[in-house]
Amino acid sequence: MTLPEIVLPKVTLPFDIAVLLHPSVVHFLIAIPVVILLLELMNLIMKKKAVGGVSFFLLLLVSLAAVGAYFTGLTDGKEAYPALTEAAKTELAEHKLLGIYLMLASFVLVFLKLLAMTGNKILKALYIFALIGFVVVMFNQGKEGGELVYEHGLNVQAVKTLDDKIFDLEEALEEANEKSTVNTPAAEVKTKAPAVIEVPSPVGSPQVVPSQVVQPVVQEAVVQESVTQTPTPKEPAPIETTDIEETVVTPTQASVQTVQTVEQTVPAPQ
Repeated sequence: MTLPEIVLPKVTLPFDIAVLLHPSVVHFLIAIPVVILLLELMNLIMKKKAVGGVSFFLLLLVSLAAVGAYFTGLTDGKEAYPALTEAAKTELAEHKLLGIYLMLASFVLVFLKLLAMTGNKILKALYIFALIGFVVVMFNQGKEGGELVYEHGLNVQAVKTLDDKIFDLEEALEEANEKSTVNTPAAEVKTKAPAVIEVPSPVGSPQVVPSQVVQPVVQEAVVQESVTQTPTPKEPAPIETTDIEETVVTPTQASVQTVQTVEQTVPAPQ
């Protein structure tokens, strides 16, 4: 449930409030209403006017403590606000708004206590219920304040010191980047235009194509040319041989010679 926003008039105090006083004041603001509630419950049985007077005096202290908690909370919140995350800033704004409501509620409790002191039982019952509600909401406010401190590091010196160191390192890094940008000249990037060659098209008109496209073709042609120019192995020179004259006797000549020899050896008949 989101409470309606209340904007209080800005009040300038004649003195400065020290940082880290808010936790001390808030402890009184939480403890005293509990004591008042116990006194009022006991006085329902005892019915002593002195007890009622003490509870009224303590209620005045609660109102003063609520005002002190508001101003000390403003001081601590302004001190820690720059180092908080967005989630912590949102929770701090809700904590402040609820604190304003509790401060105004403490004034209402004082007024209800004055009415209850008249002896009217209805007003006295209304005051008791209002006091119980105030104590419950005050405990919830204390829980949220603890979350701001322990979860988000509100006004924790170690967290603030680390945040300051991180801030200094970020500034040093930005200065180093600026110096490096100023001292380093802009690199001139020169792109070489691709060479073009003319390749005859099938129609006969020259066609300009990028060298990147023709390069594989040229490489293939060079490879083919290198292959064709590879020397072939020479054949061995013929061996010179001397001519050998041979007398070849054909079968016909041999038969003729044989017939003539037979004729000579056989004698003629008587």
